Amino acid sequence: MKNIKPLDSRILVKPDEVKKITDGGIIIPETSEEKSRIGSVLSVGKNVIKIHVGDRILYGKFAGTELKEGLLIVKEEDVFAIIEDDVR
Repeated sequence: MKNIKPLDSRILVKPDEVKKITDGGIIIPETSEEKSRIGSVLSVGKNVIKIHVGDRILYGKFAGTELKEGLLIVKEEDVFAIIEDDVR
C-alpha cells in the first residue's frame, strides 16, 4: 500500500470483510453481497475532529471514494458512529 494521507476533513478507511457464509451455514453468492459499512480508520486529515486512527466506524452506504487497494476515503460528515468494543 502506498502512503495515503487524506486531506482536510477526510478519513482513510479499511472496510471490514463481508461475511460470505451466514451463522446457519448458508452461502451468500457474490452477486447479492452488500458492501460493508463498517471499517477501521487508517489515517485522518488535519481537520478531522472527532475520529482518530484506530477507531472503528459506521459510515453511509454510498459514502466515499473507493481506491484500488480496497480502501475507502470518506468525509467526516459521512460517518454516523464510532463503534466501541463491548467490554462486559
